[in-house]
Amino acid sequence: MKTWTKWLIVGILSIVFGLFVLANPVAASLAVTTLAGILFAVTGVFQVIAGFSEPGGFGKFAGIALGVLLVLLGLSLLFNPFEGVISLTLMVLILFAANGVMRLIAAFQMKQTAFFWPMLISGALSVLLAGYVFANFAEVAPSLLGILLGIELLFNGAGLIVLAFFLKTVRNKITK
Repeated sequence: MKTWTKWLIVGILSIVFGLFVLANPVAASLAVTTLAGILFAVTGVFQVIAGFSEPGGFGKFAGIALGVLLVLLGLSLLFNPFEGVISLTLMVLILFAANGVMRLIAAFQMKQTAFFWPMLISGALSVLLAGYVFANFAEVAPSLLGILLGIELLFNGAGLIVLAFFLKTVRNKITK
């Protein structure tokens, strides 16, 4: 199978999975939370192991303590997935707001350039999105992570399909 065909198939699958996720955003949010819990727990175990190999008392203590906290966070997400969804959604809300505010600040530092308005609009939209999520938190929280994952899968799929056709075009131009 040609390389471009593989990328095309992966892109199509990404779009199909993205549509599936958008049709089931709450289930996808729970899956994201479960995966995050597994990753935090596994990372924590490795951090604890690495902490034991640290020289010196404080480095060893800090490494082990951080590892234990990561394991506890992972277990919390695994055993309380609904609460985990709420916590992760709150983190996303904070990130949207902070990122938007930072872009607004950056926009005013670019005031005399052509980049002012795009940066200002981008920052304002992020702040507005954070405000929308905050105002509708109870309704939005269970599905927000799933919706974001679905949108990312759609964008990823579209990008991979474009890459596939680019590779096909480039290969055809090179071999001619």
